[in-house]
Amino acid sequence: MDVIPVLDLKDGVVVHAHMGRRDQYRPIETPLSPTSMPADVARGLLAVHPFKTFYVADLDAIERKGNNNGALARLRDDFPQVALWVDNGVNDLRGARQWLDADLGHLVLGSETQSDNRLVTRCCGDERVILSLDYRGDTFLGPVAIRDNADAWPSKIIVMTLARVGSKSGPDVQRLNTIKSRVPEKQLFAAGGIRDATDLATLAHHGIAGALVATSLHNGTLTGAQIASL
Repeated sequence: MDVIPVLDLKDGVVVHAHMGRRDQYRPIETPLSPTSMPADVARGLLAVHPFKTFYVADLDAIERKGNNNGALARLRDDFPQVALWVDNGVNDLRGARQWLDADLGHLVLGSETQSDNRLVTRCCGDERVILSLDYRGDTFLGPVAIRDNADAWPSKIIVMTLARVGSKSGPDVQRLNTIKSRVPEKQLFAAGGIRDATDLATLAHHGIAGALVATSLHNGTLTGAQIASL
């Protein structure tokens, strides 16, 4: 079970995400870090456990309000041992190639920001590309052609349930199982609602490869010792 901490970046700082309501996100306040600066928060998370991967949502880029490439470059340089999975709203082949050539991290293609399934199909063979299947409640966010054409999915897939992000409501095991049954050979990563080690153990039991977590790390309900035991 891979545990992947989440850094949501907005205006150059880490913000506290809650149920996908991005207009309400505010700079994070956490006992793990003296500030909301990305490097400080990342350092605090690494003090909990030597994580190998961080998921980063560049909310400014996703909303077409600039980007946080400078912060990403600093994270890459300060923590070279950590792989960055970055969702920055890229939805065209040129942008994807430019991003990957810049070597700022792996590229997460969020279904929410795609206009069709062409980019996912073109990039599905690239190990540096991860697909995020985004949901709000029962509604799939993005072109249904992405959801329906599982043959074009890359090897790593995030199942993002936005309404559960920061909600302490538990992971969406039913949806994860449904998607896992379609692509048993691929690696699935749960995102949204993970509360503690019990949730992670449940996900592992169902064959889920990993989970994106934030709140449970910052409030201490998921500890380094528990992660190590998984």
